[in-house]
Amino acid sequence: MDFGHFPVMPAEALEALAVREGGRYVDGTIGGGGHARLILERIGAKGALLGMDRDPEAIRYLEERLVPSAPNLTLVQASFSRMEETLAEMGWGQVDGILLDLGISSHQLEASGRGFSFQRDEPLDMRMDPAEDRTAAFLVNRLIEKDLADVIYQYGEERASRRIARFIVRAREDKPLATTGELARIVRRALGRPRKHTRLDPATRTFQALRIAVNRELEHLERFLETAPRLLKTGGRLVVISFQSLEDRLVKQALTPRKKAQAGQTGLVALTPKPLRPGEEETAANPRARSARLRAGLKV
Repeated sequence: MDFGHFPVMPAEALEALAVREGGRYVDGTIGGGGHARLILERIGAKGALLGMDRDPEAIRYLEERLVPSAPNLTLVQASFSRMEETLAEMGWGQVDGILLDLGISSHQLEASGRGFSFQRDEPLDMRMDPAEDRTAAFLVNRLIEKDLADVIYQYGEERASRRIARFIVRAREDKPLATTGELARIVRRALGRPRKHTRLDPATRTFQALRIAVNRELEHLERFLETAPRLLKTGGRLVVISFQSLEDRLVKQALTPRKKAQAGQTGLVALTPKPLRPGEEETAANPRARSARLRAGLKV
């Protein structure tokens, strides 16, 4: 098992997080540990890092590869939405900084076998935590046509959601859909040829929608953002790297613009009036970083 993780916007993330020696930090989506390794280098032996992830494979990988050389790293398999409870159980109290990278890891896309990508034919699963109940196959085979169209429209921002849902429902009348390849072919057939000058495969938005719905990603993010101000010390930093507009909108709404912040106010003030984007050099080396947006907030 090799995560081969390239951290997205590493220099920008560490600068926004203002990592200091001896500090106490949380990487709420530790994945392959790319950002975590950089944080550990800066906090030194007197600092501490909590790494959380929903994916048990990520936790097992880091227990073998990173924990032996980082005794000040604590790993917990859980969603970052449970960060408040986790910190309380550990007796940590408030922390100096929190980092979230909301992207799918290279391992999940390429080697997990859970159907996050339509580039290979895999079971329609899409669960970040295999212990969760609902799979993508459950949604595409069990939801009524209207509800399926709503999922594709709401989470995929796909304007042709009704047509796609209609094609899926017709196809599943013959036999249940079981693989990513089957689903991708149906979506492409529903949409026809992609528009010229577009990089997006026609199935991209539908797959995004199903993944978000299966993992309740926006619900977890909303729950976390409600608690985030309580988790940080005054002067603490929150840094979130998102990859699609629905997530970015929630993060933006959670950060009070500087001009609107008032004296004596408690909460998170935006340090980034506009989201930071990766540079050309990074996107050339790591094309998956293209859609990344980084926002940072300061606890006041």
